[in-house]
Amino acid sequence: MGCGRGELLEKLAGLFDQAHGTDRDTEMRDVASRRVTRFPHATVSGRQLAELKGPYDLVTMVAVLHHLDTEATLAEARRLLSPGGRLLVVGLARPQTPTDWAWDAFCLLINPVLGLIKHPRPAPDNANEHAYPVLNPQDAYDELRIAFARQLPGSRLRRRIGFRYTATWTKPV
Repeated sequence: MGCGRGELLEKLAGLFDQAHGTDRDTEMRDVASRRVTRFPHATVSGRQLAELKGPYDLVTMVAVLHHLDTEATLAEARRLLSPGGRLLVVGLARPQTPTDWAWDAFCLLINPVLGLIKHPRPAPDNANEHAYPVLNPQDAYDELRIAFARQLPGSRLRRRIGFRYTATWTKPV
């Protein structure tokens, strides 16, 4: 969901018999489609969650959920997953509590160091690439935890460095 330029879709296409990426942005879809041309079983569309049929063994969202209605999106993900299917989310949350602010302060300090370790050379100039849409997160971490628990009982959220959280859920068999 929200496949962007298709980097993750390309990796998943090498692991699954079928891979489908969706994105609202036409230019993102075009870039993602070109990226997966060598995989005839990989497709890209502009369809939204409610328009997809499923079932899917895996639904992923990387920096996407905060662009959507959280509760409705999680309910759709639950509907789309096959029994035993997995939802994997990497998301952004709005800091609200003292714990949130402390975690963000820690990330602010450690991110530059991790960036130098992971990317010791300057990044290539991607000036010609279409920019990702940017939206500040509206939901705080605690609000997300409640929404996930309500829509996906047994889901697990974890704070991550880089101002991120991860969420996982496996649909019961």
